[in-house]
Amino acid sequence: MKVEDFDYDLPKDLIAQTPLLKRDSSRLLVLDKNTGEIEHKNFSDIIEYLDEGDTLVLNDTKVIPARLIGEKEDTKAVIEVLMLRDEGNDIWECLAKPAKRVKIGTVINFGNKLKAECVHIGEDGIRKFKLIYEGILYEILDELGEMPLPPYIHEKLSDKDRYQTVYAKNVGSAAAPTAGLHFTEELLKKIKEKGVNIAYITLHVGLGTFRPVAVENVDDHKMHSEFYVMSEEVANLLNETKERGNKIVSVGTTSTRTLETVMNLYGKFKGCSGFTDIFIYPGYNFKGIDRLITNFHLPKSTLVMLVSALAGRENILNAYNEAIKEKYRFFSFGDAMFIK
Repeated sequence: MKVEDFDYDLPKDLIAQTPLLKRDSSRLLVLDKNTGEIEHKNFSDIIEYLDEGDTLVLNDTKVIPARLIGEKEDTKAVIEVLMLRDEGNDIWECLAKPAKRVKIGTVINFGNKLKAECVHIGEDGIRKFKLIYEGILYEILDELGEMPLPPYIHEKLSDKDRYQTVYAKNVGSAAAPTAGLHFTEELLKKIKEKGVNIAYITLHVGLGTFRPVAVENVDDHKMHSEFYVMSEEVANLLNETKERGNKIVSVGTTSTRTLETVMNLYGKFKGCSGFTDIFIYPGYNFKGIDRLITNFHLPKSTLVMLVSALAGRENILNAYNEAIKEKYRFFSFGDAMFIK
């Protein structure tokens, strides 16, 4: 299977640069994965597709203002650092740019409250830094850091919270689980009132989100691992949902990867945590999820491959072409798709 098989042409003006004023006013393309049939709706209509007893699964990770601009202590060269993963003891895995200027022992200053010393060199711009600071790191990052918006977004974000879901809770992501950006507290309340269960899991989004697929054959791509957590309470709820024949509706590819990882490991849902590097592409047999709420993803990305595994490559590419024709907004701040 070739990476080229998951390509499509997207006009640049359809890449959403800013979020809509009202989160749930985005559009919703509904795709029947069995027939390929397409409907055009508004996101607030999602409630029509959720039945009493179903369980909606949301990723409650919270994005850290992980993009830092600093200066090398010796030469004053400007270095950009994107914090990806907390490895404990103030060691962080990061993406440095330009990485070639950062060697073992390089110290970068980010103002007078935070320094970072390079302690390990990895591949493709990855560096590990020992952070040097006094006080509470996340408070310092709130002051010094910027939201790590994807490179295709060129507009400045006026409100940091618009790159967080309304239910973001567990700090640790380098990117937002963007399918969840469409939900408002009011919409979640209505969904609950309909008798739909709402379950929260955590997957801290890391490097996999930023890395393009650089190989020719899909099989050769290696996913970067990301940390996930599922509570025993949520696991029991999901198992009960399956047992009574209701649907598990996953919000986003990050929730999906967590649910599928746990099912592959244990054959049922189970309270657990760990790192996952699961790569889902056509041929994969879904064991955890029944339906998926997601955004429109980049051409040739692992995320297009994941949705193609669920709905079929031809159905997905056809739906994407229909979305382009209908001028849907694409990517992180764009419109949504529901695969039923």
